Order: sequence, then structure tokens, then C-alpha cells
Amino acid sequence: MRTVEVRLKSTIDNSYPVRIGERLRSTAKRIMREHPASGYFVITDSNVRRIYGAQFLRGINSRATPSHIIVVPAGERSKSRSMKNRIEDKLLAVRADRDALIIALGGGMIGDLAGFVASTLHRGIRYVHIPTTLLSQVDSSVGGKVAVNHPGGKNLIGAFYQPEGVYIDPSTIHTLREDDFTGGLSEVVKYGSVLDSSLFALLERKKEHIMRRDPSLLAAIIRRCCELKSRVVQKDEKESSYRRILNFGHTLGHAVESASGYRISHGQAVAIGMCLEARIAEGLGMLSSRALMRLMELLWSFDLPTELPGSISPGEIVRRTRQDKKFRNGSVRYTLMGKIGTGIIDVPLSEKEVLRIIGL
Repeated sequence: MRTVEVRLKSTIDNSYPVRIGERLRSTAKRIMREHPASGYFVITDSNVRRIYGAQFLRGINSRATPSHIIVVPAGERSKSRSMKNRIEDKLLAVRADRDALIIALGGGMIGDLAGFVASTLHRGIRYVHIPTTLLSQVDSSVGGKVAVNHPGGKNLIGAFYQPEGVYIDPSTIHTLREDDFTGGLSEVVKYGSVLDSSLFALLERKKEHIMRRDPSLLAAIIRRCCELKSRVVQKDEKESSYRRILNFGHTLGHAVESASGYRISHGQAVAIGMCLEARIAEGLGMLSSRALMRLMELLWSFDLPTELPGSISPGEIVRRTRQDKKFRNGSVRYTLMGKIGTGIIDVPLSEKEVLRIIGL
């Protein structure tokens, strides 16, 4: 097992470990040992409950300490204010107190939702995340961004609230559907695109092994992404500046996701967003055509989309960015690629400028 430490400067109490390489049954025992609580409250979705629920609960059941599981329907639509209310009602009904521990067992949707519940219940109780998708293992489980969606846009209501620990079992990747697996690879490509050219080159060299889900290679990739995310968060915990480098592909990607009614998954939407935003960088003379082509070829090799579907227009996508948290004074601040492995944050662009480049 490998551990990546997230050491936050704001307060030492916010620091936590990301443990990579332990099986779920062992993780349950470790959580009880490292995070003693008055009760353990597992929040998961229907898919994860079916695959891992019994296995995990066998490890956490204890006569001495109560444990409960709360299951929500799988899918991004569950990441809503109404679902948060329902979970809070259930937690209060089973007497989850201020010394309780919430365990988010699932992917990014569950981590965001359960973490947001933890941030507000009794004005904040502890939680840990056991991410079960590649996307959540390499990205969303680290950094403490928790939120629910709003009809006007994605993640508009939330908080920064750090977990007490993250526990990653890479073997869960092998139960993912192909589109869920490749969707997670889009976040890996993001890290290589704006933070680590060596990682990008590794993805290009080893793409066949990655698509075969080579266990040791994927474990190494997960660890590298967690290291990169940890460094960014340690520099800028609450996204006041540098952390916005991780927004590459997400400004337009979130717009694509919401415009599709969440029928396009987060990972697929981010892949489209990265290509659109890289095209913007090329159109502004910031990115070479060769670098843009390398990005698109890598996404193609991972069976990820690189163009908007015909049912969604560029104009609709750009209009939806008005609801983005980065919208200021008539423009949106984008994170763009300067070259492979280097990102440029806070590039202000008007709707007219964006449409001029991507509205073909």
C-alpha cells in the first residue's frame, strides 16, 4: 500500500492521507481503527451497493458501534438539493450525532453528495471517501470540493470541506463499464495536459496496456494523479488562484454535461471540453496545432469523444457558461493549455471570442 499525504497550510487539522492499494474489507477495519466514531454511516449508490455493499458492510459491522447504510439511485441526477435533504432526514432519524463518521462509498457523485451532507450536518461532522471509479480515484476524492447541482448548472451549491482520509482500492476499476473506465481516463489526460508532460507521454506510450486495465500500471497512474492533485491543493486549498489550473476542460465540459441533461457523462463531457478549450488556445496562438492533435489523438485512443454532438450547439454551450462560477463582468476566465504539460489560468474570454473559434 502507498500513501500520498495531503498537507494543508490553512490548519494542520485539515491534513489527511490518501491510501492506495488496500482491499475494501481491510479498508473497513482500517477506518474503524483510524477513525473511532459513535456510529458509521455509509452513503452509497444503488450500483455500488449491489457490487460492494455486502463485502464492505461485513468489514464494518460491529456490535459495539452502530452502522447504517443509505442508498441513493445511481447517476448524476441524485446529486441534488432534494436528495441531500432526504439523506439528512435519514441520518437524523437514526441519530447520527456530532461524533458520527460518514463513509462515502462510490464515485464522484457520491463523494460530492456525502461530503456536502457531512459539511452541514450538525454544522460539520467527519467523513472519509472510498472512491470506486477511476475518475474519483484520480481526481474528485482529493481536495475537499463537495457540492450538489442546480438546474442552472453543475456544482453551483457546495463548500470546501476536506475528508479525514481517502482509501483507494484500485481493483474496483475492473468492475467498471467501459464508458465509465474511459471517462476516468479523461481526468488523467487533463493532469498530463496541464501539469505533467511526462505523464502525458506515458499515456501515449502505454495506451494499449491502459485500455487492457493493467493493474500495476493503473495503480502507478492513480498514485501520480493523487500526487499532482495534492500539490495543487496544498498550494491553493480553496481555489483562490493556482487550483484553477485543474479547471482545464471543465468550463465548457460542465456546460456540455448540463446541456445534455447529464446523459453525457462527466468524463466524456470533460474530454469534449478539453478539445474545445484546446482549440480556443490554438485559435489565440497559445497552443501549437501539433499539441492540439496529440491531445485529440490520445483521447481518440481512449475511445473518448472530441466533438460536440449534433444535438447541442456551440451557442447553447457558451450561453450556459454564464452560470459558471468563473463568470465575471461579461466574460469567463478559462484555463487553457500553453503546451503539453503546462496550463495557463485566468484567461478572460467573451462569448463572442469563444464562438468565433469553436462556433464552426
